[in-house]
Amino acid sequence: MKKRIIIHLTGAVQGVGFRPFVYNLAVRHNLKGYVINDTHGVVIDVEGEEKDINQFLIALHTEKPPLAHIFSQEIEEKQPIGYKTFEIKKSKEKGKKEVFILPDVSTCDECLKELESPKNRRYRYPFINCTNCGPRFTIIEKLPYDRPNTTMKKFKMCPDCEREYNDPKNRRFHAQPNACPVCGPHISLYTSDKSLVAERDEALRQTINLLKEGKILAIKGIGGFHLVCDATNDFAIKTLRERKKRGEKPFAVMFKNINQIKEYADITDFEEAVILSPERPIVIVNKKQNTDLSEGVAPYLDRIGVFLPYSPLHYLLLKDFGKPLVMTSANLSDEPIVKDNEEAFEKLSIFTDYILVHNRDIKNRVDDSVVRIINKKISFIRRSRGYAPLPVKLPFKLNRKVLSVGGHQKNTVAVAFEDKAFLSQHIGDLETVDACKNFEEVIHSLFELYDFKPDVVVSDLHPRYYSTQWAKEFSQKNSIPLIQLQHHYTHALAVMADNQIKNEEIFAVCWDGTGYGEDGNLWGGEFLMADYKGYERILHFDYFKLIGGEKAVKEPKRVALSLLFDMYGKSLPDIPMLKAFKDKEVHLLYKTWERGINSPLSSSVGRLFDAFASITGIRQVLSYEGQSGMIMENFYDWSVKDYYPFEIKGTVIDWRPLFEALIKDNADLKTKISRFINSLSHIILEVYRQKGKNLKIGLSGGVFQNKLLTEKIIQLAEKENIQVLIHRKVPANDGGISLGQIAFAL
Repeated sequence: MKKRIIIHLTGAVQGVGFRPFVYNLAVRHNLKGYVINDTHGVVIDVEGEEKDINQFLIALHTEKPPLAHIFSQEIEEKQPIGYKTFEIKKSKEKGKKEVFILPDVSTCDECLKELESPKNRRYRYPFINCTNCGPRFTIIEKLPYDRPNTTMKKFKMCPDCEREYNDPKNRRFHAQPNACPVCGPHISLYTSDKSLVAERDEALRQTINLLKEGKILAIKGIGGFHLVCDATNDFAIKTLRERKKRGEKPFAVMFKNINQIKEYADITDFEEAVILSPERPIVIVNKKQNTDLSEGVAPYLDRIGVFLPYSPLHYLLLKDFGKPLVMTSANLSDEPIVKDNEEAFEKLSIFTDYILVHNRDIKNRVDDSVVRIINKKISFIRRSRGYAPLPVKLPFKLNRKVLSVGGHQKNTVAVAFEDKAFLSQHIGDLETVDACKNFEEVIHSLFELYDFKPDVVVSDLHPRYYSTQWAKEFSQKNSIPLIQLQHHYTHALAVMADNQIKNEEIFAVCWDGTGYGEDGNLWGGEFLMADYKGYERILHFDYFKLIGGEKAVKEPKRVALSLLFDMYGKSLPDIPMLKAFKDKEVHLLYKTWERGINSPLSSSVGRLFDAFASITGIRQVLSYEGQSGMIMENFYDWSVKDYYPFEIKGTVIDWRPLFEALIKDNADLKTKISRFINSLSHIILEVYRQKGKNLKIGLSGGVFQNKLLTEKIIQLAEKENIQVLIHRKVPANDGGISLGQIAFAL
């Protein structure tokens, strides 16, 4: 019996080889009709015998291409109209745009084999790709995802590439970045003052020689430029740090293969699987001792960020060079990653000796993603290349279109409609003019891609955040409502949405460095009862003064001194950390503290970590945000079970007993750190016992990127059968704020 159905599919179904898959599947099952891309996804119109159509429908899901993700399927039955063939029709560009844009995908095994085969016409071609791999989001200008709508439109395919592109049986059928050495992009090597050195194969050969000489290069990748040097060369890394004013912040390191990573790091099976995944994130793992990796890569840390090549150019670089390479985002401090050639010559020449560019334009700049494994699951530190801009599924349907603009640090933005939130790539701290300009560009890019016009905009409560000011102006200009949310409540909402919590209240623990509180103080050690309607601040760490305001954020000794003044007044105990100050300086800072001059009140657990680091001599001045907590992770000892005392007084947690015990503690550093982390874990459990109401505990905020603290809390909670929610799809830090803002707009 003849039957005809029309299938509407949404999801990641464009740019993944879905139409040729459908074509070949239909031919195999003797079906006639067509398949077409539209702005919603893919439409398949097929007719044939009912049994063949049923088998086709099953295979559509069980045999789909590896990169395809079907989000929804709708089927309508129609009268057969007598199709004679099955064909792939030209894409429709009109209509509501809902199709998923795929992230950039690392080079597949089949392309790698061709890359290494001297007989293949793409042998050692740095831009080899196919339908199963290659750039996507970084080259797309508008939907649908077709070559004329990408930055590849300027490269006219040669007859051989054209033939592959138009053959439904070929792996490169409608692979939009399809190219070869004859017709596609190529690389060029320049001196930092823009003198051409070499092109194509010779450029790559000379690049390798320069890296072996210890030179620093800027190299253009898929989502932007990296600053690159030999990861085993102490002098090269020292020079890079000096030029970039990078201090001690760790560098990510790219290795040629997984076996080489195992020579330098101790990795678990799960970490190996994540490192090898098509997304190719930077993964934080434990480093081995006594390797030739420079100590300058990650000073004072027992961990390194490792990742594998994800573009053909990276594969060729690492294979030819042989040793691991530092690959760090190329940007000026607090500015976005550089993506354009002219921009590279303008901004990166002060860092580099040479610049390796290519002539495929990058439309959307995208940093590398960074993850670590917490409690045997992926935890994002930065969600970007490989993951963005795939949507996060919401636990509910929105009744209006929402734009969220995130926070100030580690900014991301999001647009959302129905049950999907499309989070942007990592934008970064909105500290500079260029960073703020990039923030606006990303928003407008999302608007263009999805023909998106928000019905409401959501921002942070902080009046001085650039994102808040932009949202206010945007809301007034477009006459749409503006919702402003308290920072830590937004963290609570983010962990709820991330864990598909629907109509429940949770016991949210939101700890970070700083967030603007509703009382005008700087919150950061918060216990909230929260749901999608609102929150109650049930407890927080007692306030302490940050002497010098922003200066205290970078100088833990100021936070520690403030705590000492609070506990002991002028009669300070004789402890080594006071030597970080001159005698007169302590006296002047006491007056500042006593009068509250430029000394805002804070409840931040992130700052308490800093105070601990100062008192124990770990760090008096920070080189980068979160450094004290990261160093402390080196020393945690699971065999230490005891902890420092604390007191819960009404609605505040008194930190004074903890720090008084610390100052009197004569144990070694390892034991002190373990007791401190245990104390914070037990504080959460004790507050929960008093106030938790048998709810789920939700952990959010940058402090919970501390693997050992988070795993300790989970361990203690599990003993009491308490469920703990942690972030999985977005970072616990402010990179997840935009999801929380979306969630409230319900």
